[in-house]
Amino acid sequence: MKQKAEGSGQRVDRELPVVEPNPEAEPQAMERRDVVKMLTAASLAAVGLGAPEIARAAEHANAALQQGAPAYKPVFFTKAEWPMVQSLSELVIPRDARSGGAIEAGVPEFMDFIMNENKGSQAWMRSGLKWLDGECTRRFRRSWVRCSAAQQREVLNDIAFPKKAAPTVKPGVEFFTRFRDLTSSGFWTSRMGIQDIGYMGNITLSEWVGCPEPQLTKLGVSYKMSMHAVRRG
Repeated sequence: MKQKAEGSGQRVDRELPVVEPNPEAEPQAMERRDVVKMLTAASLAAVGLGAPEIARAAEHANAALQQGAPAYKPVFFTKAEWPMVQSLSELVIPRDARSGGAIEAGVPEFMDFIMNENKGSQAWMRSGLKWLDGECTRRFRRSWVRCSAAQQREVLNDIAFPKKAAPTVKPGVEFFTRFRDLTSSGFWTSRMGIQDIGYMGNITLSEWVGCPEPQLTKLGVSYKMSMHAVRRG
């Protein structure tokens, strides 16, 4: 799910590996990755994290991905949990025609830092991964990592759309919603994610042409409006 940056090429249609297209849950004109990106700003509050904490986690993940850095050893996640986190995050934001996916962006390392530093997030993450493994075992008699892609997709289809999910999978819905939010925060604060957005940093503008008209319209304002304060009383 990536949003097309201004001036970039056309998106390449591709099969979405996480959930089947659902017109009632996500707009058909947008890829699932676009929707995940739109949720990034709200996701910080949703998982109970602040911007400074996200920034530190992003630095940690970027350092882990540096060429020549030693193989990363998770601090919070167990040996059984680590491959689950890797595969699940990659299913949320997979590699596509424009950039790598969550694993290449260092999202699992980002999550490991967050979980280790934020004790309040540990319970939902650990219990959620346990629920996911248990649900796969109940349905297919095998753990999450041993399930086929189709089996994993079947489980995620049942928990990815909260409004349509059955009450019996409520724990999975709550877990996956948070996990998806955290994945998006990790990806779009990574170097790869920042490139994907097309952020260029502070640059000198030779001419200021103002805010684009579509954004002004969305906000319900215009440059023709009076800038004088309204007197009351």
